[in-house]
Amino acid sequence: MKLYACVVAGNGHGKVGVGHAKAAEVAVAIRKATEIAKKSMVSVAVKDGAIPYELVGRFCASRVVLKPASVGTGVIACSVVRAVCDAAGIKNILTKSLGSTNPTNLARAAIAGLSSMQTVEAVAEMRSKNINYLVGRRKVEEVKSETDQESDRPNAEA
Repeated sequence: MKLYACVVAGNGHGKVGVGHAKAAEVAVAIRKATEIAKKSMVSVAVKDGAIPYELVGRFCASRVVLKPASVGTGVIACSVVRAVCDAAGIKNILTKSLGSTNPTNLARAAIAGLSSMQTVEAVAEMRSKNINYLVGRRKVEEVKSETDQESDRPNAEA
């Protein structure tokens, strides 16, 4: 008889991986799965504790819909997707699991969706466009003015 372990590992700052393994003993299965999860980590574009846009992750018969949420919402997800989001450092997200509820497939679907995300800078470079074109001129100017105001403030600690 062999025992199965599925482990999610992450650094809490945008890297997450999932691993699964079988062994005759529980401790050995968990150790092997943890090593596999650490080796299979992928980068996730997390901005201010949330994802930048809505996406769908698919693996086999499982689908996971991931939606950004406002600050203070928390992680609203099933236990498997919650573990993946917590390991990745996502603090505010809404999710819905569709199709198969197999824990391994749900974890892999969440990882597939999160790893398919791209940053605004990557999309702009891929399309050979300026970031202002994608984000909108007003938003970029607001961001620049906010950072300028923060740099003009005197440092209270100094």
